[in-house]
Amino acid sequence: MPTHRLFFAASFLLTATLAHPCTAAETAATTAARPGFVAGPEKPAGDGPAIEVPGGWMVAYEETIPGTDVSFRMIPVAGGTFRMGSPAEEADRASDEGPAFEVRLEPFWMGRCEVTWQEYKAYMAACDLFKSLQAVGKRVVTPDNQADAITAPSSLYDPTMTFTNGEDPLQPAVTMTQFAARQYTGWLSGLTGRFYRLPSESEWEYACRAGTSTPWSIGADAAALADVAWLADTAEETTHPVGEKEPNAWGLHDMHGNAAEWVLDELVPGGYAKQAALPQPVATAAAIEWPTNLSPRVVRGGAYYDEPAECRSAARRGSEDLAWKDVDPNLPKSPWWFTEEPALGVGMRVVRPLAEPPLADRRRWWNPDIDSMRDDVESRMNEGRGARAVIDPQLPAEAKAAGLGN
Repeated sequence: MPTHRLFFAASFLLTATLAHPCTAAETAATTAARPGFVAGPEKPAGDGPAIEVPGGWMVAYEETIPGTDVSFRMIPVAGGTFRMGSPAEEADRASDEGPAFEVRLEPFWMGRCEVTWQEYKAYMAACDLFKSLQAVGKRVVTPDNQADAITAPSSLYDPTMTFTNGEDPLQPAVTMTQFAARQYTGWLSGLTGRFYRLPSESEWEYACRAGTSTPWSIGADAAALADVAWLADTAEETTHPVGEKEPNAWGLHDMHGNAAEWVLDELVPGGYAKQAALPQPVATAAAIEWPTNLSPRVVRGGAYYDEPAECRSAARRGSEDLAWKDVDPNLPKSPWWFTEEPALGVGMRVVRPLAEPPLADRRRWWNPDIDSMRDDVESRMNEGRGARAVIDPQLPAEAKAAGLGN
């Protein structure tokens, strides 16, 4: 019997009984208000994935970043239970990949591809926009609203470092810190009015495996990775535009190789010992290792410079904050940017859960989580080397009205 067990959990995947059938107009209105969700008992037409959930269906959708013409695609991922970590007999297994344990996940959407430079540069441009808005008395951050404010990354110390592998709009954005990645998701959430965040480590591995229990989502043959991944032997020492390789069974591209991807969790001693000791299966929230230290934090999937073993579904890499900023001359060093390998191959991917938490709980996914990080950000703000603002869907129109938009 395979170690991985995937099933649709009846508690949240059985169709709810509707009080009355939705009209076409009601369905269209609901879909417009909640992209990716189609209300009603009948499976939506189309050749993309459709996942049944209470009250309707999760489907793939395109999200356009407000105020831009840049869009990205989100893919629905069904809830279920899987075995996280690698089995003891898996070749090249590291001790921190175990002990394996069962995780129960609820449905979510995940980015079809890694966040690209065209997406991330829209966020990078927010630094100058925030400063300009505040100069005319708009979007001013005060002690009363500071908890809701999002920072924008400072200008690059040396763009040639960050763009060592190029800045093609469709290449994955790289070298951002985990803090910057989290703030990006807060910025995106504010603009769209929807809750985007980094995946937890268990969500990432579940989506990467796509129902498999083998070392890679394509099986146990490393030679087959050439079809789905940019790795050391094929990538020619650089990242490549996202989505060029074949997707996994759930429609997600570049889960192995190209750019490694931030997840929320800290890499702690003992691997998954704490989670394995809990009653099984463990809920997603209980499986999260919320960070309490600046590093190491978990990066998943492997990058263009990695060998197949480092790109296995269960493989983990821990960040090294100081080493990855070694040549940054700033004091304190930038809270938004790394400067060298392996960060030249570290990027991100976003998720959006079907069940969205209240605003107060969302901040935990976006905001600084340790004192040293908060202090570094405040130092940068006081020196004028960063900017922050409260983000909402009205921001693009407000900026345009002030003569600052496109």
